Amino acid sequence: MISARELYFSYTGAAPYVLNRINFDIDNGEYVSVVGDNGSGKTTLMRLALGLLKPVSGVIEKSAKTTGYVPQRSGRADAGFPLTVYEMLNSYRKLLKLKDKRAIEDALGLVGMGGFENTLTRSLSGGQSQKILIARALIGEPELMILDEPSTGIDAGSQEDIYRILKELNREKGITVVSVEHNLAAAVSNSTEIYHLADGHGHICTPQQYAEEYLGG
Repeated sequence: MISARELYFSYTGAAPYVLNRINFDIDNGEYVSVVGDNGSGKTTLMRLALGLLKPVSGVIEKSAKTTGYVPQRSGRADAGFPLTVYEMLNSYRKLLKLKDKRAIEDALGLVGMGGFENTLTRSLSGGQSQKILIARALIGEPELMILDEPSTGIDAGSQEDIYRILKELNREKGITVVSVEHNLAAAVSNSTEIYHLADGHGHICTPQQYAEEYLGG
């Protein structure tokens, strides 16, 4: 689904590199959490996978035909505009040139937000807003979902809801999930694999291996 070979990246185009000799394969159907300290290159790696950045050398390839992206949430979804949930999602549907408006209803159902179509986005709670952003990413029926810290700034109960939704999308719908994570407990509980970045280098391991090596079991 995503593979990287001898990947190097820096924002200046020269050493020192943010990412050094990165190699990995993420297979179809995996749930991979990308973890590491602040500044370790997690978000940069996801931007490279999305094609928003270009490597200095090496390659990163994405084989998914459709990709949904949930950026790091800042405030509430489109909080500054008097948009309803339906208007927000419908504008994205039009951007994707999808004719079937049922895609909106289906996406809201998958995140447990059916019935919120006429709610103003600025009136949503943090957890509700995040669910709507996930619904937006689902409208194009993605094979792959990339998320950047999906539980940032929301309460514990909403965090549980978000990770339950992501796990169901992965296990039941077969969507490959790649999530940049600061919530290490959620990463260990939900992932099939963990990709750990440190000092620009990365390695992939099982959740159990990560918990034993970095979290003391």
